[in-house]
Amino acid sequence: MRPATTLELLATPAEVSGVRRALRAYGADVQLCASELVTNVVRHLGEGVPVTVRVWCDDGGRTRLEVSDPDPRALPVLRASVGADEESGRGLALLDALAARWGVAHGPGRGKTVWCELEAGPGGGAVPVVSAGGPGRTATAGRDPR
Repeated sequence: MRPATTLELLATPAEVSGVRRALRAYGADVQLCASELVTNVVRHLGEGVPVTVRVWCDDGGRTRLEVSDPDPRALPVLRASVGADEESGRGLALLDALAARWGVAHGPGRGKTVWCELEAGPGGGAVPVVSAGGPGRTATAGRDPR
């Protein structure tokens, strides 16, 4: 089992590449999902917002990624479609395609955590897996294929 990784940072465009580098050992799919979620914080809440990125794998090979920020109101929305000429709006579609499930959890304090779950596949890439959320977490958005 790979040890958990926790990154505390201020969300800026420059930090997005640092998050990808720090999560290299988890594979490209986890890196992509993490960079999209941190980019969403920068885009929708602004630069300099404190963010916590947590990633861990369980004994079954599942990987859980969580990105927490202090604003409980700015919830991610999966857009039905994005025009070919639009420069943004595809991040959650990518996350939705890679993760078996994802959602938003509101903890006991302020803020929110956007999370997703993936499983390492035979080629080292991530393939979706369905598993239960962590204790005290409530999914309020996202998809669950069950």
